[in-house]
Amino acid sequence: MEISETLAAGRAAQELRLRRGEFELATQLGHVRTVGGALSGRRRVARGEVERLRRAAGFPDALRERVRTVGTAEGADLMDISPGRFTRLARAGYLVPVRFYLNRYRAVVWLYLAEELRAFASGEPGLLTGRLPRTPTGGSGTTAEGTEEKAGTGEDCRPRNWRGRRIGLLLHESDDRWERAAIVGSVLDPLQLAELVPDPYERASLNRLRPDLAPGRPGSEAGREAVQRLLTADDPDEISWHRSSLTALLADARRDRQAPRPNDTIPEPVGAPEPAPPLESASTPELAPPQPARTSVAAREAEPVPHSGRGRPLLTRLRIRRGRDREGAAVSRGGGADR
Repeated sequence: MEISETLAAGRAAQELRLRRGEFELATQLGHVRTVGGALSGRRRVARGEVERLRRAAGFPDALRERVRTVGTAEGADLMDISPGRFTRLARAGYLVPVRFYLNRYRAVVWLYLAEELRAFASGEPGLLTGRLPRTPTGGSGTTAEGTEEKAGTGEDCRPRNWRGRRIGLLLHESDDRWERAAIVGSVLDPLQLAELVPDPYERASLNRLRPDLAPGRPGSEAGREAVQRLLTADDPDEISWHRSSLTALLADARRDRQAPRPNDTIPEPVGAPEPAPPLESASTPELAPPQPARTSVAAREAEPVPHSGRGRPLLTRLRIRRGRDREGAAVSRGGGADR
């Protein structure tokens, strides 16, 4: 599709009368179809898609209601249950959050789709009153110990369920095999990733394509640490599932293409540099051979000495004196032998 036939995210949100957060969630949930790379951050919306949504019945209120999120108190009011029961259902995995944020006390605030809460209340009326069943009937991340036992032990399925949902939405948007592997690997800690992907170039490619699971990180160090804990898989079953998924996705990605690598070609051996042309000398008829870059002591002693213009050069006088000393020594040795 030509770029001229598509709209940037900001312009599309404006024409659909959605706030930025609402538009992002609408694209993640598939209510607004986009084009472009899943992880590029620059997805666009076709003009025809915008016109289709604008012609839909109840626009724009119906579209905004489909992406409306609520917290615990408002969600409990929608389902006509107490906030305590709402929290226990969410912790046990019956209610899956779609977003979260940290409040000013760095506490995690989970958000849920209002549309899903109403559907759950109408479909599971037995879970809204009375004693909760020992064996959960819905929600991922639950086990046979029962909802009440899970709540009593402090086990919380909300982070795991949110991670699974977020990864599923990102995988639905991407067709690139390396991107899909990076999405699954983004919830594994670095040690797990290094164990599964020993090739440093492949790990670098996955890190480059790593998605931002939770945009808008907090500014404080404590807040970033709290968010990072929510982004990393910590349940053994969850870790095992993502490890298996990443292994399969990497096999597909490697068959598709290799991860980018630096140029491995070995350059041709470079020959010795050509000798520099000899310096011209007006005082000597013959040209001296070129000297190497690093000369020996003997070669340095043979280098010409600057002439001051008065008498013989110093090196010449030293050579004459050294020759006379050798001759005198030879004469002395010869005279001693005669005596």
